[in-house]
Amino acid sequence: MASIQLTHAPILNSSAQLLILPVNTAGILLDPILTRAKTLFPDNYQRYHRACRDGSLHVGSCLLHKRMREQAGLAASSNGNQPSHIANLVISDHPYHSARMRWLTAALIQLREQLIPLIRYHGMRRAALLARPLIYDTTTRQHSPATAHLANAVPPDWATEILPLLMQHLQDLPKLRINVHVPKHFDI
Repeated sequence: MASIQLTHAPILNSSAQLLILPVNTAGILLDPILTRAKTLFPDNYQRYHRACRDGSLHVGSCLLHKRMREQAGLAASSNGNQPSHIANLVISDHPYHSARMRWLTAALIQLREQLIPLIRYHGMRRAALLARPLIYDTTTRQHSPATAHLANAVPPDWATEILPLLMQHLQDLPKLRINVHVPKHFDI
């Protein structure tokens, strides 16, 4: 059974073997942590962006990327602390749109299916999930006239809908410790 723990620690400093990043199908990353991950892990971003451009990435899917390890140079010294895999959970179709429960559910199911072999055969034991893109902040999100019809859709609530969904789909994974990194203004 997986151990799921909420934390305020910076996700990019974690020692997780798997980084789970909620993204969109537009290929646009507005969250500052996702933007930083884009520069830290350019191989993942290139694969994700290419999949967005060619239309092979759909909402409700999970793009799992096995990172290439640097063998020489300055980046080789920090290889031990970097994740070996990055899972891109596709939870929305645009960076200004909130996640839908059916999209998040489908992405979590795909993530779970892809994690089982990594846990069993490759010794995956630690994962870190970025929760901030899953939390819809009504004070900072603006809707354009083109997306006004989506503004009436009620975004899912973190405490009553999203967190229980994460627990439901990820808790049965064997021998995995998952740190869910939430913003500091959320109580743990």
